[in-house]
Amino acid sequence: MGSLCELPAERSCSKPLGIRFLEYIKKAKLSYKTHQAIVLIVTFFAYASYHATRKTTSIVKSALDPQSSDAGLKFPWRITYLSAPAESKRLSWVLGDGWAPFNGSDGTALLGELDVAFLAVYAFGMYFSGHLGDRMNLRIFLTVGMVGTGLFTSLFGAGYWAKIHSFYYFLIVQMIAGLFQSTGWPSVVAVIGNWFGKKKRGLIMGIWNAHTSVGNITGSLIASALLSYGWGWSLVVPGLLIAFNGMVVFLFLPVSPESVGADREEEVDSPRKNGEGVTEPLLSSDTELKEKAVGFIEAWKIPGVAPFAFCLFFAKLVAYTFLYWLPYYISHTAIEGKYLSDETAGNLSTFFDVGGVLGGILAGHISDRLDARAITAATFMYCAIPALYFYRSYGHISLAMNIALMFICGMFVNAPYALITTAVSTDLGTHGSLKGNSKALATVTAIIDGTGSVGAAIGPLLTGYISAKSWSGVFTMLMAAALVAGLLLTRLVVAEVAARISKSRSQGGSQSRSQSAELDV
Repeated sequence: MGSLCELPAERSCSKPLGIRFLEYIKKAKLSYKTHQAIVLIVTFFAYASYHATRKTTSIVKSALDPQSSDAGLKFPWRITYLSAPAESKRLSWVLGDGWAPFNGSDGTALLGELDVAFLAVYAFGMYFSGHLGDRMNLRIFLTVGMVGTGLFTSLFGAGYWAKIHSFYYFLIVQMIAGLFQSTGWPSVVAVIGNWFGKKKRGLIMGIWNAHTSVGNITGSLIASALLSYGWGWSLVVPGLLIAFNGMVVFLFLPVSPESVGADREEEVDSPRKNGEGVTEPLLSSDTELKEKAVGFIEAWKIPGVAPFAFCLFFAKLVAYTFLYWLPYYISHTAIEGKYLSDETAGNLSTFFDVGGVLGGILAGHISDRLDARAITAATFMYCAIPALYFYRSYGHISLAMNIALMFICGMFVNAPYALITTAVSTDLGTHGSLKGNSKALATVTAIIDGTGSVGAAIGPLLTGYISAKSWSGVFTMLMAAALVAGLLLTRLVVAEVAARISKSRSQGGSQSRSQSAELDV
C-alpha cells in the first residue's frame, strides 16, 4: 500500500488531507467538476453555519428581555392560544423574569447595543479580512475564523450556566465573535471565484447564496427548539456545529485549481480560460507570473465598486434589521388580537428567509438573462418598499396574511443583498481594469460587504431605540433605506439601459442590412 502523498508527487502533498484521502480511495485524480462540486458543498455549509450562529442572538433576545407572550405555536406548527395571566410568567423556569442586565427598562436598548457592537467590529474586521485573505491560505484562514466563531458563540451561551450578569462580558464576547465572523464572506466568495467562470454565475451564485437563508432558518429552528432547555443551549449547540464545519473546511476545501493540481483544460468556462473582465469568465491571465495583491484604495477605484458598496450599505441595513429584530417584532405584535410565544416567533420568522432563497435565485437568474446586475438589484429594492408597507399595515390581520407578506418581504429584501454580495462582487473583483489579476477578489468582496455591514450595524441599533416608541417608525426607516439603495444605482442603471438600447439598435441595423443585401441579390 502506497502513501497518500504518492499521487502525482510534489503537488499532492499540498492538497487538503480529505482530498488526498478521496483520491487514495478512488486511486485516481479527482476531476475538475468533482472539485467544483466539493467547493460548492463545503463553502455552502461553511457559510450557512456562520449565519446559523449569527441568527441565534435574535431568538435568545426575547428570553433575555421577555415581555408579553400570550399565544403559543409549538412543533409541528400547531397553534394553541394561551390565556394565562401575566403573573404566570414568573413560574416559567425558562424565561422567568428574563436575564439581568437585559430585563430592565433599558433592556431593549442594551440588546441593540450588543448588535451594533457585533456588527461594527464585523464591518471593521471585514476590510482587514479581505486584505489578509488575498495574502494567506484561504483554507487555513477560514478554518481559524470558524473555530473562533464557534468558541465565542459558545462563551456567550456559557454565561447562562456561569450565571454571568455583566453587560460588558456579553459585549466583549460579541465583539470578538464579530471579528472572527468577518473572516467568512471574503474567503468563501474568493474560493468560489477561483473555481467558477461568468457563465450562469448569477444563477449559480443565487442558488449557492441560499446558504444565508438556510443558515438563518437552521439557526432559528435549533435555537427555538433548545430554548425550552435554557437559552444557553441555543448558543452553544450552533457554536459547536460551526467549529465542526471548520474542521471539514480544513480537511476538504481546495482553495484553487492550482492548489490541487486540477486541470483547467477540462473546464470550457474555467475562470482562467478566457478573461475579459466583467463580460467574460473570471480571473483570466496570460501569464503565470507572481500576482501582486491589489491595494485597498486601488480596489475602491474599480468602476462600480463604490456605487454597489453604498447601495449594499442601505440594503443590509434593511436585511439585518429583519435578521436581528423580526422574531422580537413578531412576538411583540398582536396577530388576530393575540401575542405569539418566543419559540413561535422564532419559527415563524423563517418564512422571511424562505422568501429570501427564492428572491436570491430569481435575482441571479434575471440578471444573467438580462446581463444587467444594476437594473435587477434596483428593481428588487424598489419593490421592497410597498412590500414593507403592506407587511406593517396588514400583517396583524391573520397568521396566514402575516406569513404571506413576510415571505414577499424576504424575497424582495434579500434578493439585491444576495446578488450584490455574490455575482456582483465577483464580477467587480475580476474587472477588466485588473488585467486578469486574481489577487483582488477577497479585497473587493470585503470592501463591498464591509461597507454593507456598517449599514447592518446601524439598522439594528436604530431599531433598538425607535421601536421603544413606535414600530411604524422602524418600518418608515426601512422603506427610506430601500429607496436610497435603489437611487444609488441610478447611474449604473442608466448605463445598462443605454447599453441595451445601443445593442438592440446595432442588431436591428445588421438585420436590415442583411435583408437589403438579399433583396439586391
